[in-house]
This record gives sequence, C-alpha cells and structure tokens, in this order.
Amino acid sequence: MADLQDGESTEMQGSGSKPYLLKNIGGVYSCTCPAWRNQSLGIERRTCKHLRKLRGDAAEEARIGGAVPVRVKDKAEGEAKQGPPLLLAEAWDKQTDLSGWWMSEKLDGVRAYWDGKRFLSRLGNVYLAPDWFIEGLPETPLDGELWIGRKMFQRTVSIVRRQDKPDLWREARYLVFDAPAQSGPFEDRLAYFQDILAERKPTFAVPHLHEVCKNLDHLHAELARIESLGGEGLMLRQPRSTYQIGRSWTLVKVKSFLDAEGRVIGHKAGAGRHKGRLGALQVELADGTRVDVGTGFSDAERDNPPPIGSTIAFRYQELSEAGVPRFPSYGGVRDDVELTALPLPQTPSRRQTQSGKRYFECVLGSSSKFWEVSIEGNETTTRWGRLGSAGRSKTKSFEDAVTAQAQADKWIAEKSEDGYVEKGSV
Repeated sequence: MADLQDGESTEMQGSGSKPYLLKNIGGVYSCTCPAWRNQSLGIERRTCKHLRKLRGDAAEEARIGGAVPVRVKDKAEGEAKQGPPLLLAEAWDKQTDLSGWWMSEKLDGVRAYWDGKRFLSRLGNVYLAPDWFIEGLPETPLDGELWIGRKMFQRTVSIVRRQDKPDLWREARYLVFDAPAQSGPFEDRLAYFQDILAERKPTFAVPHLHEVCKNLDHLHAELARIESLGGEGLMLRQPRSTYQIGRSWTLVKVKSFLDAEGRVIGHKAGAGRHKGRLGALQVELADGTRVDVGTGFSDAERDNPPPIGSTIAFRYQELSEAGVPRFPSYGGVRDDVELTALPLPQTPSRRQTQSGKRYFECVLGSSSKFWEVSIEGNETTTRWGRLGSAGRSKTKSFEDAVTAQAQADKWIAEKSEDGYVEKGSV
C-alpha cells in the first residue's frame, strides 16, 4: 500500500467537490475530512476511511493501537496509578525578591520523570524511548524535560508519544533539572545530577543550565533575551530549597504571559478571511469559567481544530475582575495533563499569605498610612490608618467566598494605583 513519509501530504477525492488533504507530521496522520476532524479523540488516535484507503486497514490498526503512551498499571489492583511525585511551579507574584535564586530557561518540551528505568509523564504514562536513547542514565530518579528546541512542542509530543521507538528520538535531548530522590537543598541535588551525568556520559541527556539571579534588572534582561529567541520564559528556584511534592512557592515561573489549560466545549465559525473554518474555540476552565480562544492558530489548525472534549493550552495577559483570562492565545493540544490537576494560575493580586492577610503601606511626603485586608470565608475585613496607630477596621459580608475574593482583589488594585506598597503579612 502507499504511505506518506514524515512531512509529506497528498490529496484524495471525497464525496464533495474539494479533495481532502492527508498529511503525516512526525508520525501523526491527519485528514481534512469531517469524519477525522470531529472525533473526540487525541489526534494521534484518529483515523478515517481516506487514511485507511491510503495506508490499508492493517497499517492503520497498528498505528492507532500504539499511538498513546502506555498507562502505568497497579499489578495488585489493576488500576491506574497516580503520576510521579513531581514538584510543580507557581506563577511569580512580581513581589517576591528573586535575587539569589537559581534561574534557568523555561523549556517548551515534555516533562519527563526518569524513575531509574523509564520515562513517566505527569499523568504516569510511559514514554517508550529507544534503548540507545536511555543508555547511560542512572538507576536513580531524575526530573527533566524531553526537548527538541524552542517553539517545537508539538513536534516533541508527536515523537515521544509513539510506541514504535523511531529513530526520530535522535532529535530530542533529556535536559535534567533536578534529582528528586536526593535529600538536602537544591544546591546539593544540582551538584549530584551534574556529577553523575558527567561520570556516566549519556549521549542524549545533559544538565539544564542554571545561574544565580543577581537582581531584578538581571531577571528582566534574561527574560527579554530568552523571549526574543522564541523561548517561553524563566524558572526560578529558591536557594537551599527541598524537593516538595505538588505546587510550591519554592519554584516559580516568570513569563510575560501567563498560561493555563482548558477543555474544548465548542467551535465558533470564522468570518471574513476565516469563513468556512474555525473562528474561535469555546473553552471551559477547571473552575467552570468559560472563555473564547480565537488567536494563535495557524491556517492548518483552523482547518483541523482540536476536537470537542480535548484539552488545550493557551496564554493570556491577565485576569479580568470577574476572573476571566484576557487576550487568550492558543498554545496547542495538551492531553498530557489533567485539567483538574492544573487550576487556572492566579495573578499576583490573588496570592494569599498563610495568615490570609495582606498588608500595605503608603508614604507620600508627610503622609504615612497603612491598609490591610483579610478574607475569611465570605467575609472581608479591612483595617486602615496612620502608621503606628491601631487604625480603624470594617468587616463586610458577601454572597460567597468567590465574590469576597473578587472584591478584595479590586480593592488591592485600587490601593496599588494610589501608591500603596505591599509589605507582607502581619
């Protein structure tokens, strides 16, 4: 039977007047016919009669039967295990002083946990790397990213999710940025994985580069440099921090744009130049918020949009007062993460201290004032007055905790515009 080599495409006449376009990009086969486009499956698992006619039923069954990573199973219970114990980052609040923190580029690749024998995804799926790719890796766990290059995320995904262990893996590298099983501060773990990789010399694994952030100017200069090269942003790790499981403020991501994931719940038809194809994706976030994502698509993606039910990543500038992402831009399909496990990142104004209070001061000329806000359930309490005084306080009740938080965010934004500077919790 005929087949398409990586990067090749061909046309096939269907029932309509316009032929359908069949493509192979990194082992992912696609067709522009409605039957392929409207399937509620990942793009690696979709097929149609046109692909079957081109490649044959046997080839298509073999392909879609092995297109997704193998899910790790619990031998005793036969149930899917949870993902590996990973440290996850918070978004920088633009207030924490990151001077002295360890700084590295935020990689737009596939997060991969090396458990000493195999690569696991964040959901616990196995990435079947060729034996020659993992040769030289240690028997101890490593945390890193399978990465090809900047703006190559979709290419990386299309390669590492295959089960036929293709030679295409030679395009990728495993960039190591932590050693989860090693106790002690990050500096000790950094030295450990640098030393063990230097000793074992794996061909396709290297330590990810880290440097100490000198000050805010250094941070902004490096961020601008990385983004000018097409990179995503920066990761900053607190000095002498331990490897904590789950989201932690010891690891923060710094980007000009924030990012989030959502589930596609509908397609909006395009108009003008995009008439007859996708105009925008209707997306629902983990907390039920809905947003239309209408930019960031290539022409090919508008012709073949992510199916309803799939999870996508998108970038945005900020949250509105109602908590809706502003200026969202499509970033790609992300079915390697669980939507419920990744709540919408919070903007700086939404970060709460452990005590639940946020304290601000404003010193202008002879005027020295403070302002404080705290939230407990659906109630907000504000306190204000001259520095050094007990001040006055007021408590206000709202319909629910979400409304109370939104009002506190609004007050904080107003106070910041008036010259108040946050000094931390009290």
